This record gives sequence, structure tokens and C-alpha cells, in this order.
Amino acid sequence: MADAVFLLCAVTSLACAVLLLRGYAQNRVPLLLWSSLCFVGLAVNNMLLVADLIVFPGRDLLLFRNLSGFLSLALLVFGLVWDSE
Repeated sequence: MADAVFLLCAVTSLACAVLLLRGYAQNRVPLLLWSSLCFVGLAVNNMLLVADLIVFPGRDLLLFRNLSGFLSLALLVFGLVWDSE
């Protein structure tokens, strides 16, 4: 059951990224771009979680998961600061 939840989280993050990118393509609001890049990174983070726990259970991908999550949130924070100026 947990495997299905992990997969659904990855699909949901990717769907949010696609919808935000479509919104950015229509309106050209920079915050939509930064938010979509954050969700792309979060989708990568969720896919790495699936790979770590389901596909390669003997491997430890914790460093890569944490790095992708950190970079995703750093992109969003940078976009928020950049957009506020």
C-alpha cells in the first residue's frame, strides 16, 4: 500500500509542475516558473524515494533525495525573493 502512495505522490508532483508550466506559458508570471521548477524537483525527489525504497532496496539514495529536495525548495525561495524586488 505504501508503494502506491509513493508513486501517487510522484505523479501528483509532476502533474502540478505541468499545470504550473502551462500557466506560466499563458501568463508569463515569473512566480509560476519558479513554482513549477520547484515541483519538478519535488517530483524528482519522489521518484528517487520510489527508486530507493522499491526498485533498489539495498542501495541508499538518501543523499540524492535530500539534495533534490533542498535544491527544489531553494529554487522556490530564490524565486520568491527575486519576485519581491
